[in-house]
Amino acid sequence: MSLDPDDSRPPYQQVSSSLRASILTKKPGFEPGDKLSSGPQLAKHFGVARGTVDRALEILRSEGLIVTRQGSGSFIRERTSRPVGLRPHIEAAFEQQRVTLDFAGFSSETLHSALQEPLDKVRSGRLAPESIAVRLLLPDTSEPMAVPVLVDGLKDEVALRERARNIALTNAGGIAHSVEMLAELGLIQSATVQVKVHRGSSLFKLYILNRAEAFFGFYPLRERTVAISGGDHTFYDVTGKDTTLFHHAAGPDDASLGSQYVQQAQMWFDSVWSTIAYERES
Repeated sequence: MSLDPDDSRPPYQQVSSSLRASILTKKPGFEPGDKLSSGPQLAKHFGVARGTVDRALEILRSEGLIVTRQGSGSFIRERTSRPVGLRPHIEAAFEQQRVTLDFAGFSSETLHSALQEPLDKVRSGRLAPESIAVRLLLPDTSEPMAVPVLVDGLKDEVALRERARNIALTNAGGIAHSVEMLAELGLIQSATVQVKVHRGSSLFKLYILNRAEAFFGFYPLRERTVAISGGDHTFYDVTGKDTTLFHHAAGPDDASLGSQYVQQAQMWFDSVWSTIAYERES
């Protein structure tokens, strides 16, 4: 748990990355339910300002890894004992010469966040793939959807779909800019990000890395209230940060359960991509 002097990322990102790795790998003192060291203690340990630690902890809170209880401190959330964490696998996938990443889900917000560390390492020269190809399969928010939908009568609300569209555009655009810029800077030979939409409602998320690993999870639905255009809207929404991901990896032969799962997941993605999915209007 020390900062890397050769890491070009801001200190708060390095602190959050170090703490995240300890949480996801369940190091002693970082298991579900454990209390984190206090802000001043962490600041002293990492040799950074208290404000740097506060920013790092806010990132972990936004990712659902820790919860802060007023007057008691910050604790590792119990749900972090889930089957798998996505970030280490994405970084490992970027160690290959040709990186492919297919995503099907609601907005790619989690993916956008998870990509930042491996992309930073490509920019700093610590990872050097030859090519990166990303495909994003998202719902078409221009049409009524199963979710988001108003709690009252399960009615469609254009403002909610516009909100979902803005979230998806922001994250997909961020992924495209970050990945494609690597090729523009001459750091890799090829970088592409393609986005297609479909008229289905995304009630699960799927990641496929290098056609060798698949991660699948169901979106829990939650009731939420947000202010849009000066009025409160109470609606049902997906909560991607609370999704438990299950990991499947291709085995030594095509007959293994892992291999069959990855093959079927890839076949499903490719079939939707090439049939009912289409490029959305900007």
